[in-house]
Amino acid sequence: MAVLTGFSLVACSNSSQTSSLDSIKSKGKLVIALNPEFAPFEYQTLVDGKNTIVGSDVDLANEIAKELGVDIEISPMSFENVLASVQSGKADLAISGISKTEERSKVYDFSEPYYTTTNKLIVKKTDLDKYTSIDSLTGKSIGAQKGTVQENIAKNEFTESSVVSLSKNGNLITELKSGQLDAVIFEEPVAKGYVEKNPDLALADVNFEQTDADSYAIAMKKGSTELKEAVDKVITKLKSDGKLEAFIQEAYNKSIEN
Repeated sequence: MAVLTGFSLVACSNSSQTSSLDSIKSKGKLVIALNPEFAPFEYQTLVDGKNTIVGSDVDLANEIAKELGVDIEISPMSFENVLASVQSGKADLAISGISKTEERSKVYDFSEPYYTTTNKLIVKKTDLDKYTSIDSLTGKSIGAQKGTVQENIAKNEFTESSVVSLSKNGNLITELKSGQLDAVIFEEPVAKGYVEKNPDLALADVNFEQTDADSYAIAMKKGSTELKEAVDKVITKLKSDGKLEAFIQEAYNKSIEN
């Protein structure tokens, strides 16, 4: 819905680039929209006794703000509202494990990809021998987060199954553990994080074809040419230095410790 709504607004918004580089520098603040449900990319934890949003996407956002010479403001929200907040001008960038798809690219500008992932199914460990293929889940309930590429994958791949879409990843895990869902599809790092914390869960030996939509990129308003160039410059340097990979590994290690 966010994508469709944004598409209808593109024509009237291009002339007023509230997310432009000049606008960001003028206000001295970079507003980042994200959904803190994607450990290790973004998640909430206690830092010095205070609930704080951390993760590798936050590290990336901080590097971009540093390059622009501005402060950063994190704006947490449900995933289905992340892109819409950029379109409405409430946020400058959306950094939340967002996949660059053909439809989204009609509405938003995207940075260069900063991470490529694969998708995995989480099942109960006791069901590992039962669920070994897409066909083995015929007639079963598959969970996915609402508004994500994984939701589309579930609907396209599990055509003979029931796909249940929820807004929060934590609720999907709860329903899987209680038996209301038979499997849940997540990006691999997110899936591994939940399995590490839940010894009764495991990654099923079910593979999905990898596509361009499995690459994460930063979204911004259509026509944000200068901002995109600045963001791409940061991503290119961090990838070249190996820092992006280090951010993700460090965030993953911390996420499973908490």
